[in-house]
Amino acid sequence: MTLVTGLASVVLSPGEPCDPSPFLREKKSKKYLGLQDALAVVSAGRALAAAGLAASLPGERTGLYLAVGYIPFLERDIAPVLEGSLDERGDFSPARFGAEGYTRAHPLLAFRCLPNMPAYHVAANFGIEGPYAVLYPSAGQLYVALEEAALALDRGEVDVALVVGVAHQRNYLVEHHMRRIDEPVPADRLLDASATVVLERADHAARRGARIAGELASVEVAYAPFDPLARAPAKRETVAVVGAPAAPAVHARAELGPASPLVALARAWEGGAVEVAHRLEGRDGITAESRWIRRAS
Repeated sequence: MTLVTGLASVVLSPGEPCDPSPFLREKKSKKYLGLQDALAVVSAGRALAAAGLAASLPGERTGLYLAVGYIPFLERDIAPVLEGSLDERGDFSPARFGAEGYTRAHPLLAFRCLPNMPAYHVAANFGIEGPYAVLYPSAGQLYVALEEAALALDRGEVDVALVVGVAHQRNYLVEHHMRRIDEPVPADRLLDASATVVLERADHAARRGARIAGELASVEVAYAPFDPLARAPAKRETVAVVGAPAAPAVHARAELGPASPLVALARAWEGGAVEVAHRLEGRDGITAESRWIRRAS
């Protein structure tokens, strides 16, 4: 049985900051965190606190399974790189990019843009030393991370698993990408978000007297390959709840990237749902569904 002992989500309003300082072991490391990193650290910290594991996480027996959104980049950061990469005709030159354009990027951007950096910051600040997986860049990949976590718990490889979905989307590069897909997503629907669920083996939760928030009753993931030169499948996401009036409004109107399934779960449980069934058909060919049951210990 896979139990839920902690759950937290963070969805930022446009322009709203995200301060990870309360969860950082070294306060000076804040300068290395981009918004995506900060979101992951905050949601993970809040979920661990809810699970009662903030100060007693079994590091080597804890796994981290994270899905991160599209690589974020601000226009003011990418413009000088592009300018230094153009030849005399105004065309992109790989040679100039390597010789000059690349050098115009701020050195800290390498830390703030790499997809694996949110996982590093979560692991480093909470002492996670067990197995990990970093998936990219969709809600479907969050399901792959969730499935990996559930299997690791079931096989006894870990006692605790953090599953994290995070996306920094209100930025030049991601907005540009989302305008160009088959079904464009307007910039005002893109939100920066993260959510974390703490999953535990039943025997481990019992030994430490954990408060049980709920249960991951089932998770299924399937993949249907498609021609990358053809039109991509449409994204469809549904949330069915029992014990609450409706799925949360923020989920219906916003694009939350890999954070979407866990944000939907958190909002549904906050709204009084006893059972939540989430189903996803992704643009990447991944079809997945999960069922969650809320209960008190």
